[in-house]
Amino acid sequence: MSPNSSASRGSVGLHCDFCGESAQSVRRIALDQDYDRLQTPHRELYACPKCSEAKERRRLGLERS
Repeated sequence: MSPNSSASRGSVGLHCDFCGESAQSVRRIALDQDYDRLQTPHRELYACPKCSEAKERRRLGLERS
């Protein structure tokens, strides 16, 4: 069960950890060239498609925070 499931949040569906909105799907990018979140201890965060795209653009230097 996803940490964003209804059982852990007390409501129906998934929730984005970035904007807090309900979402049909959430994602987490953990590996990419020069990016490894599997080996670094951290709190796992899941993003809706809109927040995930914005986060990736910022991470790649294509957009400012």
